[in-house]
Amino acid sequence: MEKEHARPELRKAYAAPLMAIVSAIGSLACCLPFAFLAASGTAGASAVFASFRPWLLVLSAVLLAIGFAQLYRGGKSCHRRGTASIALFWIAVVVFLMMLFFPQQVASLLAGHFSL
Repeated sequence: MEKEHARPELRKAYAAPLMAIVSAIGSLACCLPFAFLAASGTAGASAVFASFRPWLLVLSAVLLAIGFAQLYRGGKSCHRRGTASIALFWIAVVVFLMMLFFPQQVASLLAGHFSL
């Protein structure tokens, strides 16, 4: 008898995640035409952002310096630096340095990775 009552609850437990997946796919279908518009607008946006590249690199360097100060010069706080925070910071530094010294190689790598 108890097993009969448990089955409708079990079905309810699977219904919510299944409907979440269906609604996510449905929301993707409504936005698909905008993806084509975004892809065509990317070329124009890259021309605009190319003129801002030096300023964006300076902003990135300043933000990385602030992050370094917060991470390593925290003062006498009781918080320990997490391994994930340190790893994420140094990954960001490597990405910044790659974009600074090898922008064309990074662009070709990304274009080859995300091309259809």
